[in-house]
Amino acid sequence: MNREKVVFGFFIILALTLNVGFVLGDIDNPAHHEVFELFLALVVSLICTVLKFGDRSHLGALLLATSLVADLQLIAAAVVWAYAEQISSLGMTDGTMASIVSLAAGALVANVVSVVLLVVESASIRR
Repeated sequence: MNREKVVFGFFIILALTLNVGFVLGDIDNPAHHEVFELFLALVVSLICTVLKFGDRSHLGALLLATSLVADLQLIAAAVVWAYAEQISSLGMTDGTMASIVSLAAGALVANVVSVVLLVVESASIRR
């Protein structure tokens, strides 16, 4: 068993599950979406990106691209949340929460593509 592949797969799947956990719930209800879970999803996604830098194959480039998309979406969601909580005079509104969850859902799609690519790569390896 290759430990590097285990760690790589672990973080990719962890990023997906954290993202799903954040996105689940009513899209505009702030009580259904925990800021700490968004933070963890972002941190794990950034770790995934770092882990994907070493692969020079075509599939590795696609995995890196999906990770960068997820990072960008989650960073945008975190910035919108910070703006709503710290700068905006309105605070967290239903529309703002819907925007945050929509951005995180975009990252979720990128994470799903990443996991599918990982499964395809694993299935194509000949023993």
